[in-house]
Amino acid sequence: MKYYLGIDIGGTNIKAGVVDENAVLAAHSSVKTESGAGYAVTLENIFKAADGALELAGIDIEKIKSIGVGCPGTMDAANGTVVYSNNLRWENMPLGSDISQKYAKKVYLENDANAAAYGEYIAGAAKGAKNAVVLTLGTGVGAGIIIDGKIYSGSNMAGGEIGHTVIEIDGWECTCGRKGCFEAYASATGLIRMTAEMIKEKPISRLKELAEAGGKISARTAFNAAKLGDDYGKSVVEKYIKYLACGIANTINIFQPDILCIGGGVCNEGDNLLKPLKKEVAKQIYTKNSEKNTEIALCALANEAGMIGSAMLGKNK
Repeated sequence: MKYYLGIDIGGTNIKAGVVDENAVLAAHSSVKTESGAGYAVTLENIFKAADGALELAGIDIEKIKSIGVGCPGTMDAANGTVVYSNNLRWENMPLGSDISQKYAKKVYLENDANAAAYGEYIAGAAKGAKNAVVLTLGTGVGAGIIIDGKIYSGSNMAGGEIGHTVIEIDGWECTCGRKGCFEAYASATGLIRMTAEMIKEKPISRLKELAEAGGKISARTAFNAAKLGDDYGKSVVEKYIKYLACGIANTINIFQPDILCIGGGVCNEGDNLLKPLKKEVAKQIYTKNSEKNTEIALCALANEAGMIGSAMLGKNK
């Protein structure tokens, strides 16, 4: 059996996993990122996560064929460099070279959203597809695009930023500096903002009661209120789904993938999200009468996608 090491770097945690040649996760370890402490500290934490995964799997580094790394930001995969990562506050960091020097293994560097999408393509909800798009609805909207079985990164390694396409002209300001981005409205952050605005507008509501009971407004507050029959909760959910459907319909109209998968905490709502979303997307896509419309599905690998996708980069290169 051949083994590969996949490292998924997040703003909060670094996850490392030992993955076998069949894309099965054998063991994994998680360590705090500590990005605010600087590159050197985060690099040491990457090593801790990797060493922890190897120890838990009972696999010696000599048995690892290659190492894959999913990192937020723009990657120069050929040179193993993180060109820019706003989340980690890195610029031109030799991450691939540093990991390769530590473990004496070939290192494959990829954007984290692309790596997660690749994981879903190899072993998750998009397995068997030729073309796929994976959207992650978290603090922002991450996106990975698979075309003819390969990750699409664009000519400058920064392709696939679907979250930074505009769906509301002069709308809410996004962290990227544009106004009205898909990410600003369809992320969990956007849903929380919509909920907060509704509570401010309608201070006497079940929506506000649930927010106070939970101690804060979360991405689940509006959905929970809607389940209890609260009209204001229903209104927020409907508004959110319309914005999400708009961005998804745009994506489908551009790429026409076999499948579009969505993941992230918001997707824990399951059919309460998926069923109305599919109906709304069906109204907006161009290919209304096609016999083979894009399938919309929930991601299957959850937090394992980034580790599995990163690990498999080496095997399939």
